Amino acid sequence: MTQSPMISVPLKATSEIDWVIPLKSYIQNTYGDDPERYAEECATLNRLRQDMRGAAKDTTAGRDILYRYYGQLELLDLRFPVDEQHIKISFTWFDAFTLKPTSQYSLAFEKASIIFNISAVLSCHAAHQARSEEAGLKTAYHSFQAAAGMFTYINENFLHAPSIDLSRDTVKCLIHIMLAQAQEVFLEKQITDQKKVGLLAKLSSQAATLYSQAIEGVQDNVNKAIFEKVWLLMVQVKTNLMTSMSQYYQALADDDANSHGMAIARLKLAEETVKEAHRIASNFPSNIPTISNLPADCGSILTETTKRHLTGVQEKLKELNKDNDYIYHQAVPAEAGVPPVSKLPAAKPIPVSELYAGQDIQRITGPDLFAKIVPLAVTESASLYDEEKAKLVRAETERVDIANGEMAASLDYLRLPGALQIIKGGFDQEILPDEDFRTWCVDVADHEAPGAIFDFLKSTKESISGVLDKCTQQLDMEESVCEKMRSKYEGDWTQQPSSRLTTTLRNNIRNYREALEEASRTDIQLAMKLRANEAEFEEMRTAAQTGEIDALFQKAVAKVRGKSSNTQSPAVEQSLIDADFDEGLPTVTDQTAKVEDILKRLNLIKRERLQVLKDLKEKAHEDDISQILILNKKSIANYEQQLFQSELEKYRPHQNRLIQASHKQAALLKELTMAFNSLLQDKRVRSEQSKYESIQRQRGAVLSKYKRAYNEFLDLTAGLQGAKRWYTDMRETVESLEKNVETFVNNRRSEGAQLLNQIEQERAMYKSSQASLEQERLRGLMERMSVENPPTSPKPVGARNTPTPLNFQTASPLYPKQGFGGQFQVPQSPPPNQSSFAYNPSSHGRIPGPASPPPTQTTFGNLGHGPASPPPTQTSFGQAAARPYSTYGNPAAIAQQQQQQQQQHFHHQQQQVPQNHVPPGFVPPPPPPGPPPLGPQQTFHYPGSGDPYANTTTPRPNTAQQQQTNTTDPWAGLSQWR
Repeated sequence: MTQSPMISVPLKATSEIDWVIPLKSYIQNTYGDDPERYAEECATLNRLRQDMRGAAKDTTAGRDILYRYYGQLELLDLRFPVDEQHIKISFTWFDAFTLKPTSQYSLAFEKASIIFNISAVLSCHAAHQARSEEAGLKTAYHSFQAAAGMFTYINENFLHAPSIDLSRDTVKCLIHIMLAQAQEVFLEKQITDQKKVGLLAKLSSQAATLYSQAIEGVQDNVNKAIFEKVWLLMVQVKTNLMTSMSQYYQALADDDANSHGMAIARLKLAEETVKEAHRIASNFPSNIPTISNLPADCGSILTETTKRHLTGVQEKLKELNKDNDYIYHQAVPAEAGVPPVSKLPAAKPIPVSELYAGQDIQRITGPDLFAKIVPLAVTESASLYDEEKAKLVRAETERVDIANGEMAASLDYLRLPGALQIIKGGFDQEILPDEDFRTWCVDVADHEAPGAIFDFLKSTKESISGVLDKCTQQLDMEESVCEKMRSKYEGDWTQQPSSRLTTTLRNNIRNYREALEEASRTDIQLAMKLRANEAEFEEMRTAAQTGEIDALFQKAVAKVRGKSSNTQSPAVEQSLIDADFDEGLPTVTDQTAKVEDILKRLNLIKRERLQVLKDLKEKAHEDDISQILILNKKSIANYEQQLFQSELEKYRPHQNRLIQASHKQAALLKELTMAFNSLLQDKRVRSEQSKYESIQRQRGAVLSKYKRAYNEFLDLTAGLQGAKRWYTDMRETVESLEKNVETFVNNRRSEGAQLLNQIEQERAMYKSSQASLEQERLRGLMERMSVENPPTSPKPVGARNTPTPLNFQTASPLYPKQGFGGQFQVPQSPPPNQSSFAYNPSSHGRIPGPASPPPTQTTFGNLGHGPASPPPTQTSFGQAAARPYSTYGNPAAIAQQQQQQQQQHFHHQQQQVPQNHVPPGFVPPPPPPGPPPLGPQQTFHYPGSGDPYANTTTPRPNTAQQQQTNTTDPWAGLSQWR
């Protein structure tokens, strides 16, 4: 059978907008956040709107897309004010019926349009269901009601409609149509299930009423050219058809109730109304407008449906008339006397909150896109709520602490459960140590033995003393050798005295010795503490290592008690439980069992109380109502405290459980006190109490003794560990001092070796210069003895003139100066303008390497690094311009420098003396045999004298083997330094 057609609402169309740019701008300007962090969220929102525009109108997927976008708009409205003053976006929507565009900057207009489309999609989805199947029928029934609920939400929340399709009258008319169709679908289900005709009559009557309520609104909208006329025709057909069906089913019910006359009257009414429905359906246009969303064969289906129902009514009316004429003869009332059929509503609008009841709404709407953005008002409210939670948790924690404290104080006052265990086992039971004593013994055994630490300290101290002695010996040896060399070479030994350089090193050695002596006194105090408690330490260590801690404790207690040989063994004594007397009173065993039962119940209450408090804290920690606050942001200003109180109600069960636990504990503690006092008042218990108190005093004395020993052990261990660290640090410091001393001594040795080498070389040069001077003197004597001047030998090309004989008329002694390459010339007196002669060993190559400064020198000046100032009588830089710079530690360069200076001075004097000047009494000697006189750049080697620099190398640290290869090394005699 073809199903009856249904009306579905057309969807509103919209133009494209852009969410991204306005949202990013607002995030940056208002929230002060980087908008690029929310680029993906803005793009997702934009994409949702694009998907919403193309959502299918007759599927659940299209409904979910619309609902997801609407859900994000609701969440967006809580954080971003979208209006003409803030985020300005123009939303343009086209009327669902007239297609006229409407534009507004209000987000409420966007949301209302989305809800309208959700309702339209629901109606389309319901209308296209195959109601011949049960699943399709149920879907259609639910969707028509949901559409009515969404339309109701529009009328309740959006008061000022900017378009006709959202006006209150239009939406109200659509609500009636959706509910009437839902009622009709439900009626179809009941007819298929062949329910009672009375029920079917009531359902049909309600459907007819709903359709009749929609006729007025549809008529007005048709007159205004909003709805298509086919909607009005269809509603009229459905109204008459449902009225006819209600009278028909009620007639069947009346016939079953033997009201045959009334049944015939109702069938006549049903026949009239269905004929009207058939007439309207027959006039249905053949070309149905597309915007009406009705199927093309809607008119033919309605005509067929009404005709089928009309045939059924006429057949039943004929049958009842015949039965009444021949059998019942009941009067048939007039039309005015027929009462209306009762109504039974079976459809109602489904609220938006119940639309997805039983489903995961988060899965449909998706996560909150801008959950990371929390408005300031919500943050403040969340902080206030957190403070309310904290107050609640603190109050319950305090309640639990007070209850636990009361319980602990009561048990401590009664000395339970320890006293109960003693009573059960007898007062003279085996004495066992507590856990503290075991911990002390194990801790003593785990630590390093103090004797081993003292051995380490002793060896380290001896090592440090040895290093300090060695450093002192090295410094003394160096100072002794330096002073011996100074005594030997007197003024030529220019090395600075060691005493001024070793002040810091010697002070450090002295300070380290004093610190070592102070540490030794501390070590003596620690040793005295060890000797005072060594016996206890060893007992505890041995007991822990051998597993005999209990035996040690019992032995110590026995020693305190001073047991006599006739004392009865604890194992033989009879316990109080075994020593019960039959006097008609409760036995000790029964009383003990009662006390134990009460203790178990108290412990159970305590564990339950702690677990409830733990659950409460975890729940409070995980309780975050930020989303609830955001959802209620618009109304939170007026209902903040009410909202907090309603949210805190979720903790009420935990609070009630804690209160009940406190009441139970108080009752049990009272009962425990009475039971235990009754047990203690028993004469069988009191007779052994004095013995127990004595044992407890002895036990306490032993614990006090070993506790004091353990504390002394901790102090001793801490002191020894500190001493161990101190000696380790001191050893490292002294080793560093030793390296400094060795470096200093080696540097001084190298310095002294260089100085000694230079002194020996200078003395050898001095001897060589004396021999040259003697040769010159002999040559002058021979020239004076000659009768005529000797022929002049031809001068080689490029050779310099032979210097004229020197004038020896001066009375002061002359000291030779070293020239270039070993040639010596006799120096002249200083120039007249030089007041004094300053002796500088550095200018004569005395100290080629690093040397100690003289005592009066505080700075190092120019030691020949670069060109020096000319002498006062020099007016130009001649050959000296090509002179190489002196190099620190290069005696050859210094000697060459000095020779060039002497040659310049000598030639300057030759220029002042005439070439033909002959001193009085001068006799030229005969020319010497052999080669011509040497030039200024040649070196004359005397037989057997050797080159004083031939075998000399610059002394450096750790070059003792190189120096020992020279058989004439003057420093070789100081091997005792090594």
